[in-house]
Amino acid sequence: MKGIKKQHLPTKICPVCERPFIWRKKWAKNWDNVKYCSEKCRRTTQKI
Repeated sequence: MKGIKKQHLPTKICPVCERPFIWRKKWAKNWDNVKYCSEKCRRTTQKI
C-alpha cells in the first residue's frame, strides 16, 4: 500500500456507529476481517 494517497485507500462502514473508516497499516494482514472502526464500537456490540 506504499505510495497510495489517503483518498484512494479502501473504506468500510462501521455497523455500530455507521461512520466510514479508512484502511490502516495495522489492519493490512486482516482487512477482510475488520468490522468495527474502534475498540469502543467493538465492545458496544458485545453488551447488546
